[in-house]
Amino acid sequence: MLRSMTGFGRGENVTDEYSIQVQIKSVNHRYSDVSVRLPRVYGFLEDKIRRRAAEGISRGKAEISVNIERRDGSDKAVTLNRALAAEYTEALRGLSEFGISDDLTMSAMLRLPDIFDVEYREIEEDKLWEQVRETIDIALADFNAMRGEEGRRLGENLLQHLGDLLKNVEAVEERSPKCVEEYRARLMRKLDEILADRSIDEARIVAEAAIFADKTAVDEETVRLRSHICAFEETMSAEEPVGKKLDFIVQEMNREANTIGSKCSDAEAAAQVVEMKSVIEKIREQIQNIE
Repeated sequence: MLRSMTGFGRGENVTDEYSIQVQIKSVNHRYSDVSVRLPRVYGFLEDKIRRRAAEGISRGKAEISVNIERRDGSDKAVTLNRALAAEYTEALRGLSEFGISDDLTMSAMLRLPDIFDVEYREIEEDKLWEQVRETIDIALADFNAMRGEEGRRLGENLLQHLGDLLKNVEAVEERSPKCVEEYRARLMRKLDEILADRSIDEARIVAEAAIFADKTAVDEETVRLRSHICAFEETMSAEEPVGKKLDFIVQEMNREANTIGSKCSDAEAAAQVVEMKSVIEKIREQIQNIE
C-alpha cells in the first residue's frame, strides 16, 4: 500500500500527573529527517521520541512537537533563600549609618540576585516515557492513516497514467512494421523514377528495407518498457515503503522511451513517443511524494 510523505497527525493523553499532546507533520524529502521539539526540561526524551517515530516514518522531513504539562502545577518549584534574604536585609539596613533613609521594600528585594531558588520537580523518567510513547503511537496512527489515504489516491492516479503509457506502447508497436512497409514502397517509387525503363533489382530493395527495419526496430525497447510497467504495478502493492524503488523504475522507463524516440523516423510514431514521455514525466512528478 502506497503512503504519501506529506501528512499530519496528533495524539493526546491525560494521566493523573501529566497532560501530553503530540503533533506530527511532514513534507517531501529525499531521505528520512525527523526533528523533535519539546520543553527543555524533558530533553532526555528527545532521542527516544526520534527512534520511536522512525519506526513509522521511513522517508520524509517530519517535525514532531511534544507538549508536556503537569496537571498539579508547574514543573518548577520556587523557594525563598531565607538565609540570603536575611543577609541582604541586614546589609541594606546598615546603609542607614551613612545617613541613607531606610526605604527597603519587597519590590526592591525582588531585584536582588539569587533571592529565590528555582528547582525542577523530580521526574520519574521511565514512567513518563511510557506515557509519552503511548501518545506518540496515537499520533503516528493518525498520521499514517492520513498518509495512507493520500497514497491511495496517488495510486489510483498512477494506475491511470500506466494505462495511458501502455496505450502509447501499443500504438508504437502497431505503427513500427507499417513504417518499414511504407519505407519499402517509397524506395520502390524513387527507384522507378530514377531508373525509368530499366529493371529494378528486387533483392536490393528487400535488403535495403531489411537494413531500415533493423535500424528502426523498437521491439526490444517496447518489451522492456512493458516489463517496467508490470514491475511498477507490482511494486505499488508491496507492504514496505517503495518510493525510491519506483523512482528507479521510472528512470528505466524514461531510458527506453528515449531510445524508442531516437529510432523513430515516422511522424505518427514520434508523436506517440512524445505522449509517452509526457506520461512518464507525470508519473515521475507524482512518485516524488511517495514514501
